[in-house]
Amino acid sequence: MSSKKSLYNWKALIVLLVSAVILVAIDQVTKIISVNSLKDKAPFVIIEGVFEFYYLENTGTAWGLFAGARYIFLILTVIILAVIVYIVLKMPYNKKYMPLHIVIILIASGAVGNFIDRLCLGYVRDFIYFKLIDFPIFNVADIYVTVSMFAMAFLILFKYDEEDFGFLRIVKKDE
Repeated sequence: MSSKKSLYNWKALIVLLVSAVILVAIDQVTKIISVNSLKDKAPFVIIEGVFEFYYLENTGTAWGLFAGARYIFLILTVIILAVIVYIVLKMPYNKKYMPLHIVIILIASGAVGNFIDRLCLGYVRDFIYFKLIDFPIFNVADIYVTVSMFAMAFLILFKYDEEDFGFLRIVKKDE
């Protein structure tokens, strides 16, 4: 690996870290506000029967699935973050891959935002509820992850092809 490529990859990692810190801070602030404004109180209704802020301490995933699996979520998050760092260090840092870098920043930010809750509190603080469709109560970190997963699917289906992910190969094709 050339020193210039290495420098760009470290730059990408620094951008990831700074961006993630900002996004995680936004997530954590909204969770603090939700605790102070909603905990042990009636939901704050925005549109009757459609959308409200409703505080929930969730020990699982959506709809409370896998409740109590805190340590599994913590371990999975560490593994996901390690994979993200590996990908960022291997992926070219240029205009072509910028959408993928943004998606990775969102995934990492969402993972860390909920990781902090699980590690420090034993549960995730959720507070956004679309009552009309009984969508699981969620938080800002969940928005990051959900949006990034849809964007990732779009990028894989319509923007990138197999050759674009050659940087992830451990052994090059010509070796």
